[in-house]
Amino acid sequence: MAVSSTKSFEIDATPEQVMAGIAAVDRLPEWSSTHKSVTVESTHPDGRPHRVRMTVSIIGITDEQVVDYTWSGDESMSWTLVESAQQNVQDGSYTLTASGKGTRVDFSLAIDPKIPVPGFLVRRAEKTAIDTAGKGLTKFVEKNFVA
Repeated sequence: MAVSSTKSFEIDATPEQVMAGIAAVDRLPEWSSTHKSVTVESTHPDGRPHRVRMTVSIIGITDEQVVDYTWSGDESMSWTLVESAQQNVQDGSYTLTASGKGTRVDFSLAIDPKIPVPGFLVRRAEKTAIDTAGKGLTKFVEKNFVA
């Protein structure tokens, strides 16, 4: 069962500070409890992660994934699943827009599991990912990237 969701939230930081937090991909386990380990296998010429291998555990399912990241300055970042034992598709993105409060973050995620998983579990996993993106990223950025 394929699902997709979006969430918008505000972070009290500049878009550059928020993107610095997002670009710290190797630190994902610090703010995302689903990410158990992260290894950056290659980088883009600007030093930002390109191909990343990660171990993720959510709703009792552990998966080793390889994803490719694409960056557009401090405005947006997206990733596409390259390899996974548990998913056919995983596409996600962060789009940042300066706002009066700091930065508006628009997060989107689409997943399609390979194995038959009851719909309510897929939706629960998706909700966990969406909530983590909002709360975890916000705390991480405000603690580590805002002076």
